[in-house]
Amino acid sequence: MNKRLILTLCATLLLLPLSGWTQQEEAELTVKITPIKSHLYLLKGRGGNVMASIGDDGILIIDDDYNEYATAYHKALESISGTAGLPRFVVNTHWHSDHVGTNGYWGERGAVILAHDNVYARMSTRQEMKLFDRVVEPSPKPALPVLTYSDAMTLHFNGETVEVQHFPRGHTDGDSVIFFSAENVVHMGDHYFKDKFPFVDLGSGGNVISFTDNVAAVLAKIDDNTVIVPGHGELATRAELVRYHQMLRTTTERVKSMLSQGMSVEQIGEQGLGDEWDSWGQGFIDEPAWISFIAGSI
Repeated sequence: MNKRLILTLCATLLLLPLSGWTQQEEAELTVKITPIKSHLYLLKGRGGNVMASIGDDGILIIDDDYNEYATAYHKALESISGTAGLPRFVVNTHWHSDHVGTNGYWGERGAVILAHDNVYARMSTRQEMKLFDRVVEPSPKPALPVLTYSDAMTLHFNGETVEVQHFPRGHTDGDSVIFFSAENVVHMGDHYFKDKFPFVDLGSGGNVISFTDNVAAVLAKIDDNTVIVPGHGELATRAELVRYHQMLRTTTERVKSMLSQGMSVEQIGEQGLGDEWDSWGQGFIDEPAWISFIAGSI
């Protein structure tokens, strides 16, 4: 099986909603809970990382995984909060289904969903993901953001100043990074795949060059004590994000150099980017796919 087919199959598994689940299988879905600091928690099911702020003002969550995990997340939030486990606010870092899949579940139960303007635009209209030969139909009304912003939004919640900042042309055209100032924690959404090549959705307005610039901008806002929640992967430090940024810069320059020498994308993929990056291509995105994202961004 060639690498492109492997990528396509993996992408389909990541981005497509699950189907054919029995009630018993749904009941067995679980969410891992990891305390971060004080009232902040990391919740992990199958999709993107979910972060929860739980305190006197109620519950706020960042992203919400695939729709099949709604009940599992509800139980997890109940167990942490000792309440009904219903978020007052849901913040979406971008529009992909592994991050917004349970929007409808929470929206139907009274949660206010917040996201960038472009997240609403994409979720409310038919989207074509040509890389995966997939069409995404508009989301039902309860799943759509009801509060949107063009640049930034600030929430004062559970003793925190929560800054929701749009970073343009990154993983998509609607990405936000969320900063929790009091606890010095940041959720980066899919601007950060820890120790892996990231998926940059060129068809949704993403771009590797500005993606890299966005990561540098986040680095400039945090310090060595910041706890970083990636979109995928375990909790990280600033030093680990610096290493990730170095990978982005170095591999992009290598691809640029080889393209300038007249090599095709396929030839670059065959030659590779060097042994030092072998482990980075063992995740969702392999090395040839990452090379194609860089070439498509220049």
